[in-house]
Amino acid sequence: MLYIAQEAKKQIIEDGIRTFPDECCGFLFGREKGEDRIIDKITVVTNVKEGDKRRRFKISATDYLKAEKYAVENSLILLGVYHSHPNHPSVPSEHDRVVAQPYFSYIIESIQDGKFATLQSWRLNDDFQFEEEQVKESAPASLSASKI
Repeated sequence: MLYIAQEAKKQIIEDGIRTFPDECCGFLFGREKGEDRIIDKITVVTNVKEGDKRRRFKISATDYLKAEKYAVENSLILLGVYHSHPNHPSVPSEHDRVVAQPYFSYIIESIQDGKFATLQSWRLNDDFQFEEEQVKESAPASLSASKI
């Protein structure tokens, strides 16, 4: 199960709407407790894809390094990446699968005509195929952390 803090989800949605019709992207930070992942914070980054950004996104190596540093400095885990699919469903494309990394969660939001439609999360399985992760807003009290 992937739990996402209300504020983090709001920021992802706002980023997708703001960047429409281009794809947005950013990082997911949080904690793990057993099989559960808790997304406490996100970081918005610039889509550096050259050319048409409506169907692809790219995160710079510098932004990846900054994200890893941020996680260490804030006692968080870099758990994954989010991006939007403008006028497409929130399911991964074949390109998304090919460039995906094991371990990461991939939140994809669908923005239809500039409005938020859906949000889903995906992880690669042992066969390097995406499987959907259940997403719930906010973690139950048993998974809550002390203030970050």
